Amino acid sequence: MTDTDMLSTVAALLGEPARTRILTALLTGRALTAKELAYFAGVTPATASSHLSRLLAGNLLVMEKQGRCHYYRLRSAEVARAIEGLMTVATLPSNGWPPHHRVEPALREARLCYDHMAGRLGVAVCDMLLRRRHVVLVDGGGEVTSSGERFLSGLGVDLPRLRGAKRQYCRGCIDWTERRHHISGAVGAALAEAFFAQRLVTRVADSRALVVALVVTPIGRKTLAAMGVADHRVATPSVSLTG
Repeated sequence: MTDTDMLSTVAALLGEPARTRILTALLTGRALTAKELAYFAGVTPATASSHLSRLLAGNLLVMEKQGRCHYYRLRSAEVARAIEGLMTVATLPSNGWPPHHRVEPALREARLCYDHMAGRLGVAVCDMLLRRRHVVLVDGGGEVTSSGERFLSGLGVDLPRLRGAKRQYCRGCIDWTERRHHISGAVGAALAEAFFAQRLVTRVADSRALVVALVVTPIGRKTLAAMGVADHRVATPSVSLTG
């Protein structure tokens, strides 16, 4: 199969709204059952099973069996990144800023996008890392500088382990609500893990949510201030991104 054929196959899989809702539900990084995904997709269990079979065959999902339950998750962070990219395109504003204004304020403020931090919080943390030259982003990738290695190690991030990971080490990801970079890749995932481990952020518990909202804790606000991220709200651009 040629690259063009593969692209057509994936495009066909994403062209069905129920399958798109299934993939979006799995952007949380959680593994979900067919019944749960049927609920999110708004279809019957039998229809969901058919969609899941096609997504598995298309190498967008993997399935893990545990006891009598079958759990589905995105095949890789690369699949998640592709879906995020499509969300960015799909929510381009038609009448100026802000894009996709119907997004819940809590999700725009801070959320978990697959396994890394996104929203205003993720963008502001990325801004700080770039401003302090802890991270350098280039087209298609990024690198952690020597000062960044010291900073991230201080947060408990094991950089040597990350360099041996199969996924991309560090990259910038265009945030689909803020239209600016947040950090993704292995470094972005480890940074989110460190924030959770040190209780700087917590998840908003809502089993119905397709995207996991995050809340900055009191100690998190103090830590962000010490990092130079005293207020992670960013100014809204004064020009339209469609022009």
